[in-house]
Amino acid sequence: MNIQQLENELWDAADQLRANSKLTAAEYSMPVLGLIFLRHADNRFKAYLPQIQAGIPAQVPAAQRENLIRLGFTGKAAIYLPEAARFDRIASLPQGAQVGEVIDTAMDAIEAQYPVLAGALPRGYAAFEPDLLAELVKIFDRPAIQAATGDVFGRIYEYFLNKFAMSGAQEGGEFFTPPSLVRMIVNVIEPSHGTVLDPACGSAGMFVQTGHFIEDVRNKVANDAVIFHGQEKSDTNTKLARMNLVVHGLDASNIHQGNTFYDQVEKLIGQCDFVMANPPFNVDGVDTKKVESQVDTVENGGRLPFGLPGLNAKTGAISNANSLWIQYFYAYLNATGRAGFVMASSASDAGNKDRDIREQLVKTGHVDVMVAIGNKFFYTRSLPCTLWFFDKGKPADVQDQVLMLDARNVYTVVSARSHIFSEEQLANLTAIVWLYRGEDKKFRALVARYQQQVGQWLGHLPARIAADHAAVQALAAPLAAFAKAATLAELNADTEAEQHISAAQWDAFKAELTQAQAETTTAAEVEKLLKTCKETESAIAQVDASRHAAQVALQTTLEQLSPQLKAASKTLEARHKQWLKLLDAAEKNLRARQSKAWDGKAAREAKRVLLAADAKKNEAPTVRDEVLEALKQAAYFIAQVHWLHSRFPEGYYADVPGLCKVVTQDDIAANDYSLTPGRYVGVAPAQDDDEEDFAETLRAIHEELAELNDKAAELAARIAGNLQELVG
Repeated sequence: MNIQQLENELWDAADQLRANSKLTAAEYSMPVLGLIFLRHADNRFKAYLPQIQAGIPAQVPAAQRENLIRLGFTGKAAIYLPEAARFDRIASLPQGAQVGEVIDTAMDAIEAQYPVLAGALPRGYAAFEPDLLAELVKIFDRPAIQAATGDVFGRIYEYFLNKFAMSGAQEGGEFFTPPSLVRMIVNVIEPSHGTVLDPACGSAGMFVQTGHFIEDVRNKVANDAVIFHGQEKSDTNTKLARMNLVVHGLDASNIHQGNTFYDQVEKLIGQCDFVMANPPFNVDGVDTKKVESQVDTVENGGRLPFGLPGLNAKTGAISNANSLWIQYFYAYLNATGRAGFVMASSASDAGNKDRDIREQLVKTGHVDVMVAIGNKFFYTRSLPCTLWFFDKGKPADVQDQVLMLDARNVYTVVSARSHIFSEEQLANLTAIVWLYRGEDKKFRALVARYQQQVGQWLGHLPARIAADHAAVQALAAPLAAFAKAATLAELNADTEAEQHISAAQWDAFKAELTQAQAETTTAAEVEKLLKTCKETESAIAQVDASRHAAQVALQTTLEQLSPQLKAASKTLEARHKQWLKLLDAAEKNLRARQSKAWDGKAAREAKRVLLAADAKKNEAPTVRDEVLEALKQAAYFIAQVHWLHSRFPEGYYADVPGLCKVVTQDDIAANDYSLTPGRYVGVAPAQDDDEEDFAETLRAIHEELAELNDKAAELAARIAGNLQELVG
């Protein structure tokens, strides 16, 4: 399944509802998410239904049978759907039926079964144009969607949240923390047990990712391992959080609406195993009188153990609430708890009372890791931020230390306005934290996984190179037959053609064809590469992944192979272009279609498998795509190990200029208690970018320039229009 294409299709279809209705983006976002919820709930329901039905005796009357099915869903990672809420019933409605009313009824039926969702599911589907709504329902009922698992729906859900954030469907995208940042937080604090709190939970993305971590990494059932507690100011976002948790099979019973500044959850102060959040940055105007009573030790129930931040001289209100949030996260932790949260970069360096609060925090010894994040990770605003991490369970011998990690230069460009961490970038940054904590085995396991990935991609190469060679030969055949049997007289038979095909053109084409055939049939280079790949694959399978020295020795071999992989990739791409150019010359310049010797059908089919598949049209990868993918992925994972080994050559933690440094409390005091990583890590030595890095950078610059040009043109047009109005 092409998930990206599926996401795009679903979004395009859903956006038609907005375009063809009177609803604003904010008004239609929740109904669309409600349909995703309903579809996912139906899939999970059907996944468990056969097992539950099999346990019910055949002689049970039909009237009792449905009740037993409902009871059978107790404790399952799915919800029971009454018949009125099942998606196939909605999808099978006849044309002209009031689809909106039926969906509203389905939502009523689900809430009647599950009080935790009472008032959370969207209504008002009757406001949509019935035919458009029916079409969207059909799109959500495609076979690919019916077969989608929870992971697929998780991606679709996140994709829609992302798109709604970018379209301004919610205030500043506040409900949605970018997955890259959420996953980084989860990777560092490793929430695997006990009570997990998010006092600014938005759409509950932190909890959803925690569920993935517990199930995928720790191999446990999330609802058995942790209890989620969430608080959210907005009623809309509270509903969204409950929907998001339920759609992922997670307990949503402890999601509450409330303003965290004033509505403290007293029973959780000093009791949480993990706290995680992305609070609103730089909030001003918090009522001082309502929060000053919170100033006290955690033992006495206080949430502000280090005092109030600065006040606005005119209003007397809190001038910036960042230090309130920071203290809340600290105060809710128990004696061994960990916290991870997103914070404005300015909070790491703020002066006056905020500086004093940071000093007290640092002196506790519980500040664990600080990670600087670059611009463009948020969808609706471009600003840097910092991830803060506390650990009250740090061993005594390292309580004087803080890991400063500057990740501002680590990112993958999605567009001119959006950056993310790739899977491997996330893993590599997390590996630095592992080394800092002395968890060297995890580091070696990651390296082993990368090297095994190299082996897997190398294993694909023989078959894929053979298929690619066959595809080239399939295109060479009709071209060779054409060159052999066609005549100039035949090709120039069209008296209406403006341009006469000369003998020089014909001879040049045949000479280029002969050269291409000679280069294609020269197999020595490819045979040498395949032999090396087979030997390397065997070496990877036999390496002792528990020994760093063995991995280093293997990496030396892999890095010798990497240039060959890149060269082979360029050779094959050049070969594809050469043959496609010959085909183009035959059809357009030499008018091959006029020749009886021309097999156009064979040429078109051969061309199809040598062109890159169009993802927008949901085309399957061609043999060209597959062979280049194997070559590039093998080289890519070799590069990932190189990134790690070049920075940590001994397999243990070491400070890396421009990237990371372990600092002491004395170091922090000498910098006026700044917690900004850039102050400590220094500057990385200049490195030569390889061609692929340079090309990627150039593409990003080009995209950004194009976007700026578009904005400039739009602004110029607006100014011209305003000027015309004034003059006219």
